[in-house]
Amino acid sequence: MDWTIELIVVPVSDIDRAKAFYMDQVGFKLEVDTSVGENFRVVQLTPPGSAASIALLKNPPMAPGSLKGLHLIVPDIEAARKQLVEHGVEVSDFFHFDAGGQQTGPDPARQNYNTFLSFDDPEGNGWLVQEVNRAKAPAQD
Repeated sequence: MDWTIELIVVPVSDIDRAKAFYMDQVGFKLEVDTSVGENFRVVQLTPPGSAASIALLKNPPMAPGSLKGLHLIVPDIEAARKQLVEHGVEVSDFFHFDAGGQQTGPDPARQNYNTFLSFDDPEGNGWLVQEVNRAKAPAQD
């Protein structure tokens, strides 16, 4: 049996502001924007190339801005950072990890899964962008 993650709830206080950020600045595609009454609205957006989407929800069980550590995987982190910056997203510098902990800059060997950058949405939800070039990745058994 396959178990897939297809939708992650992102808590926000201002759905329109969050929708504009994810669409206009990060490049997510709008899938759904629907309301059921005045107090319930769902906006579902999908990152380019992803099978999983996010749902922006106001007043979910978690506080707006409390979601941290969501990962977006890209094959070229330098191109991803450039795109985010060009669209006005405040992003961190590149960083990686070694035996000494977190280090500034991309992984010197450019190993898959070890070069990151981060950004927050307008609510404070935190994202990590991680470089994985699947063309270079070893086969998984």
